[in-house]
Amino acid sequence: MENERIVVTRQPPGQALAILESAGSVWMWTEDRPIERQVLFDQITTATGLYTMLTDHVDEALLKCAPDLRVVSQMAVGVDNIDLAACRNRGIKVGHTPDVLTETTADLAWGLLIAAARRFGEGTRDVAAGRWGDWDPNYLIGQDIHGSTVGIIGFGRIGRAVARRAVGFGMSVLYTQRRPVDLSDPQPSFVPLNELLERSDHVIVAAPLSTETHHLISTNELRLMKPTATLVNIGRGPLVDSAALHHALTSGEIFAAGLDVTDPEPIAPDHPLVTTPNCFITPHLGSSTIRTRQAMAELAARNLVAGLRGLALEAPVIA
Repeated sequence: MENERIVVTRQPPGQALAILESAGSVWMWTEDRPIERQVLFDQITTATGLYTMLTDHVDEALLKCAPDLRVVSQMAVGVDNIDLAACRNRGIKVGHTPDVLTETTADLAWGLLIAAARRFGEGTRDVAAGRWGDWDPNYLIGQDIHGSTVGIIGFGRIGRAVARRAVGFGMSVLYTQRRPVDLSDPQPSFVPLNELLERSDHVIVAAPLSTETHHLISTNELRLMKPTATLVNIGRGPLVDSAALHHALTSGEIFAAGLDVTDPEPIAPDHPLVTTPNCFITPHLGSSTIRTRQAMAELAARNLVAGLRGLALEAPVIA
């Protein structure tokens, strides 16, 4: 066994733990909740590797307590919870888990879109409450997916996977991000954000979170959308202004929303969005399948072990 000390902030699935143990001793938080901040501070003091989840805040204060830390490996694709500048200044390598969750997350985007546009949440609540009566031609009428126009905000790996699935629905696809992608196929079409919002029947947010994209969708943007439009967020909760979204849903500015991420997260059961009938929420399930979570966990473990051994990370953020 190599002489490394690795701190793991939640129990990972699959063979991740065995991979980590091949590099040294492992301390792991075993509670079924995020690690307590003080516990992490106490454990990190002698760690050379840190295996994190997106609920962990890896900031400068934490890094100052870890003089021997050389690698941070996160079991997620997003790293907005990690102070990358502080890691770079310290020469700490940072890894993440792109690609392995792309297709699974794109699948969920379409599940949310269909559920919200076709009013699945309202329907299941009616069934549970005994309100399923005789067939009514005007009962829970939703919006079509097929033959419509979908606008995708953020056209990275996941955004492109979402777009590929639109082909099967016979949809027109618009996308926006900081700059257009060089595509041989004229579909999808790059347009500015405002034009995308105005033209799309459904909008899917798949952008990364940064200071520039915080509340990317707020009051003005929601007012540009069609009153028949559905908004889906699979990126990060703060990309969408929750208060503005609640107003848009309850005032009829847009038709429905499907959210896998919220702000705050987790969202309280009495939050206005939770009790809004035309808002369908899942608890951050984007990558939540057995095969994908195992692949993420094991990639994060391989990243960490490679970094500790002085090798190239398979999926580096900071090499």
